Amino acid sequence: MSLFQVQDPASEARVRKTLANQQAMTTMGISLAKIEPGVVELQMPYDERFSQQNGFLHGGVVSAGLDTACGLASYTLMPANADVLTVEFKINLLAPAKGQMFRFVGSVVKPGRTLVVSEGRAFASDGGNEKMIATMSATMMTMVSRS
Repeated sequence: MSLFQVQDPASEARVRKTLANQQAMTTMGISLAKIEPGVVELQMPYDERFSQQNGFLHGGVVSAGLDTACGLASYTLMPANADVLTVEFKINLLAPAKGQMFRFVGSVVKPGRTLVVSEGRAFASDGGNEKMIATMSATMMTMVSRS
């Protein structure tokens, strides 16, 4: 049971469409693993094209994955005539992003009419062992169409 009330019954389809339209996410191989009201989980296989000089997944990619997960989690609670934009975020990179699969989980902390506060957690897994590699605190804006 969700703690949040969904404003648009088609929110899951909107989330899927929004992610599919994000070419950066498609290029990085980021895909949807789970959608619930106020929660979105994304996953990404390791790809050396997105690594830094030591072979770890680049911090900017981790940041982009978490930003998208937090934004889409927020989007699940927005009205049908709305879109989502990031207002700000803070990321803590806790450990090198070393693994074969990465998971980005965004969760709404406090939904609001205009601003939504969310948090994210990034995990790296390698051979069944999963480690938290980053956390994010983010604020998203509900952009309502005026037409």
